[in-house]
Amino acid sequence: MITPAFDLSQDPDYLTLSIRVPYTRTSEFDLFIDGTDFKFYAKPYFLRLTLPGRIVEDGREKAIFDVDKGLFTLRVPKETAGEHFEGLQMLTSLLAPKGSRSAQPLVEDVTLESTDGAGDVEEEEDEEFDWQVEQEVYMERSEEELGALQKYGFGNQRSGVFARLQEELCDVIDIKNPEGTSAAERRRARLQAEASAFSPDHYLADLFEDEEIKGLLKFRPWWAKLTASSEEDGESAVAFTEAEKEQLRKFTNRSYLLDKTSRYQAWLGLVDVLLAYSYEVRCTEGEHNVESPWTIRKLSGTLCWLETYSSLHEVLVSFGRRAVCYPLFRHFALVTAAICDTAKILKSGKACVLKCLLDLHKIFRENDPAYILNDLYITDYCIWIQRVKSKKVTELATSLQKASLQKEDLDLELDELERAAAMVMEEEEEEEEEDEQRASSRTPESSSDSSSESEESDPEGQGCSGSMEERERGRGGGNTRKDSPLQPQPSSSASPIPQTPAGALLPAQQREADAPLPAPQGCRTLIQELGERLAEELRVSPDSPRSQPSGAETSGGSSGGSALEPSPRRDPLLIVQTQEALSQP
Repeated sequence: MITPAFDLSQDPDYLTLSIRVPYTRTSEFDLFIDGTDFKFYAKPYFLRLTLPGRIVEDGREKAIFDVDKGLFTLRVPKETAGEHFEGLQMLTSLLAPKGSRSAQPLVEDVTLESTDGAGDVEEEEDEEFDWQVEQEVYMERSEEELGALQKYGFGNQRSGVFARLQEELCDVIDIKNPEGTSAAERRRARLQAEASAFSPDHYLADLFEDEEIKGLLKFRPWWAKLTASSEEDGESAVAFTEAEKEQLRKFTNRSYLLDKTSRYQAWLGLVDVLLAYSYEVRCTEGEHNVESPWTIRKLSGTLCWLETYSSLHEVLVSFGRRAVCYPLFRHFALVTAAICDTAKILKSGKACVLKCLLDLHKIFRENDPAYILNDLYITDYCIWIQRVKSKKVTELATSLQKASLQKEDLDLELDELERAAAMVMEEEEEEEEEDEQRASSRTPESSSDSSSESEESDPEGQGCSGSMEERERGRGGGNTRKDSPLQPQPSSSASPIPQTPAGALLPAQQREADAPLPAPQGCRTLIQELGERLAEELRVSPDSPRSQPSGAETSGGSSGGSALEPSPRRDPLLIVQTQEALSQP
């Protein structure tokens, strides 16, 4: 018999069953409807469902078969009109036979199945095998030995799984000896590993350079797009793909015998797994990659350390610590966003939780070392969540929304680290501002210094040029004395040195009065020597019959007056530093 693909939907009065049965005959359909029992047979397909509500066969039922699509659609009336059938998307639980919902342990003997099917298995690859490898005879463990081993897995119902597969599974979990390590020892080892893995530089880099993280915080996953009206309908808000429905049909129905403590730990483990899943979805913006299996199991203490929790706050602290120690993006805002996402998933109902678990099951199924986590946790969660009451899921969502997680709860001194980093950044900013102020203050000073230097050089240049002009007049006097009469001389006859023009010395004097620093001594010496040389070079012409009295004025154009004539010597400016010239009479 082949279990066909099927799907169920409902309206207030009818239940609709869509069964895909290609390549079958319409004359071979058989239906059985009795309350919650529904059976369908069409060779070679057989489907038996245990419905969550009662249906009746009263003549109002209607069936349609689409030969081209191979789709059989049956519309059956509900026994109680307006009743809402809960869990129609939980296909695995619907396939369970009637009476199997009681909590009883499931015992399976797979030795015969493996023996019968061993001859049908073909080798996929012709790889060389080392037949000389050392082998050991596998010894079955007694119940006493298995009882001494530590429990782990869904509901703490597994043991001995890693006894022979530790080398193959070293990349899946971080704990070295799960069989001989107690829960308390696992927790201590986990906390030590997290403290060693925490990188302050990485955390601060993501804290202050958060442009990419801000973009991740704006991302809206698919469960955040569920409308309020669809959430009120419960499981009808979520639609499963054909691949997900096929995976649900492949799951084996089983019952779980869980005591109160194990059941509580199973709920907390589910929250831990969903936190890691929602964090990874947000950081990859819904596009899983090759690092997704590693990221999810690293973020979850349940999957990585086989951890069991006793309170919801412990789950949040463990997830928060691991979220700032291991993934690519380590920001506390992402931790808060993951908590809100997980609360949203739980609030959306069992169907939303199941869809997330199916996606997680696919991620681990396609990863070679992580597939064992499906056998230990995810497959059991996919089957178990279909049978729990929706009220429990809603209560857990409410508790998670009320829970609070602060940075100081992580015990990694994040607040102190952020304050120290902020102080360092403030000091650096102050130093940069001071450097800018110094640079800006130096610029006006340098410009003022250069302007004052140019001002000082201008008067000095004017003084030198004034002396030069005076010297040129003296040298050109012999050629122009007929046109220019001799100017009156001072009455003092002690020295024939003419008075230096006031305009030539005034700038230098003004400079000496105004400038904060005295003029260079070399320029003064030059002016003084030029004056002495000028006085020495000027003399009265021997042709003049008499010298004109001091203060007398001569009429312009008179040729009989005394005139100053330049000496035929060399230019005194060129021998100003020659001591021999200075000593000549």
